[in-house]
Amino acid sequence: QVQLVESGGGLVQAGGSLRLSCAASGRIFSINTMGWYRQAPGKQRELVAHVTSGGDTKYADSVKGRFTISRDNAKNTVYLEMNSLKPEDTAVYYCNADNLRYYSGSYLSGRGDYWGQGTQVTVSS
Repeated sequence: QVQLVESGGGLVQAGGSLRLSCAASGRIFSINTMGWYRQAPGKQRELVAHVTSGGDTKYADSVKGRFTISRDNAKNTVYLEMNSLKPEDTAVYYCNADNLRYYSGSYLSGRGDYWGQGTQVTVSS
């Protein structure tokens, strides 16, 4: 019923930039928080940044000043602008939509947590 589709990952040199996008598809009623997490090999998944429907943002200390998260509520899409990339930013980046509700026919779902399939970001030194 609901899918999160990510795009924009790739290979970039240190100091470069990438822009990730994630669109939630389906008959979306509402989404509270949309965000990005990442997981590097051998490490736990960690929050990169998230943004609420009201525009409040939160960033990991490691990306503050370099990454910018934004959201288009009308399109149910979240973006992550990544600048001054470092090799330690290399990871699989996952989109997350929290407290999402959708319509299935006339039925309104309960709140759920949804994840994208992940997109690889590799920063070479």
